[in-house]
Amino acid sequence: MTIVSSDRKYRRSPKIPLLPQKHDDHDSAEVGFNGASFSGAVFNMSTTIVGAGIMALPAVVKQLGLIPGLIMIVLGAMLTESSIDMIMRFTRASKTASYSGLVGDAFGGPGRTLLQLCVVVNNLGMLVVYMIIIGDVLSGTWSEGVRHSGVIEEWFGQRWWTARFSLLLLTTLLVLAPLISFKRVDSLRYTSALSVALAVVFVAITAGVAIFKLMDGSVAFPRLMPKLVDQASFWKLFTTIPILVTAYICHHNIHPIENELIDPTQMKSIVRTSLAFCSSVYIATSFFSFLLFGDHTLDDVLANFDADLGIPYSSFLDDIVRVSYGVHLMLVFPIVFFSLRLNLDGLLFPFAIPIAFDNRRFYTVTAALMGFIFLGANFVPSIWDAFQFTGATAAISVGFIFPAAVALRDTHGIATKKDKLVSWVMIFLAVSSSTAAISSDIYSIVSRDKLAGS
Repeated sequence: MTIVSSDRKYRRSPKIPLLPQKHDDHDSAEVGFNGASFSGAVFNMSTTIVGAGIMALPAVVKQLGLIPGLIMIVLGAMLTESSIDMIMRFTRASKTASYSGLVGDAFGGPGRTLLQLCVVVNNLGMLVVYMIIIGDVLSGTWSEGVRHSGVIEEWFGQRWWTARFSLLLLTTLLVLAPLISFKRVDSLRYTSALSVALAVVFVAITAGVAIFKLMDGSVAFPRLMPKLVDQASFWKLFTTIPILVTAYICHHNIHPIENELIDPTQMKSIVRTSLAFCSSVYIATSFFSFLLFGDHTLDDVLANFDADLGIPYSSFLDDIVRVSYGVHLMLVFPIVFFSLRLNLDGLLFPFAIPIAFDNRRFYTVTAALMGFIFLGANFVPSIWDAFQFTGATAAISVGFIFPAAVALRDTHGIATKKDKLVSWVMIFLAVSSSTAAISSDIYSIVSRDKLAGS
């Protein structure tokens, strides 16, 4: 692949770009690596998409009603496919090998730096939240003055090694550290496949319990349309937009996955397959969770599995759901960490050789990032509030504002009328969802502080 000046000037060697190029363009960083397969790329892309969002979408369907909620999930997948398609087409036109290179081609160095900063903020915030959730699942948490025990604490009691800090330290050293040490995203294909399988396990258990309770008449068919009782309930519908818009964010891993493919022309099919699978998982999860819990569906549906489900072996099924979700997040962690490390390295060392070819820099950046995530999740409880503001804005920028801006800039004159129309729609949704997310977060934090003070 030819690399234009916007990419080349940031690296010493034109043969070795920021992201590993396609296997036939340079010597592989791993001996014997002949390129990633279609299935491995689908697993990695699907794992990038299905993170913690799977637990938030049932609450979206509760707010919107079953029919509008499921329609919005499908529309979210279609909009994401459009934005990714634009990224890939404009990348080929600009002859760059990375997302940051594409934005740099359109907007120069400042645009490139801003994109990398948004990816770093988004992924860093996401991983801190993942680690907090993993700690909640394993060790437990306090919510509104009530102690919710974690699965390890329930099984073995309160011991020094079942404490939150100890469990997260063991998870980091024994699970996360080995997984984030791979230099190729394709090396994570097996763990990504397991992560996808665990998401399917969650859907299967939820569906099974919901169908069982529907047949014995203990649950009613869910509400089809939104419940609008006053003006506040109407405005609350808009708080679902940020969750829907960010549910499919995977744009930061498109180029790392594509650049390792045996046949890069398969990337469009890989994206479509991954989005079709993930939207099916989202629809099934949302439908059966709303069917099972109805208007009692919580903002994080995992919390609904912290109580008696009213069926035989309820406690056992609760534990399977929580453990599978905790392990699922552990396996999503390295795939998100991969693009975080690449983009932070691009920010800090824009003129150095690629990080995969510099072992000292690779492990230094990896250790520093992992240390920050671990300390943030353990010792800075308010860090979640900070990432609620920056995370929503950064994720929406990465997924929709930058692709739309590149298409509207149209440096190479390839944008169609449809591209420009879709770009304006994406910008409108991005701005409105960011505003809704930030306003909702400010309101919830202020309300929480008032309750704490009273």
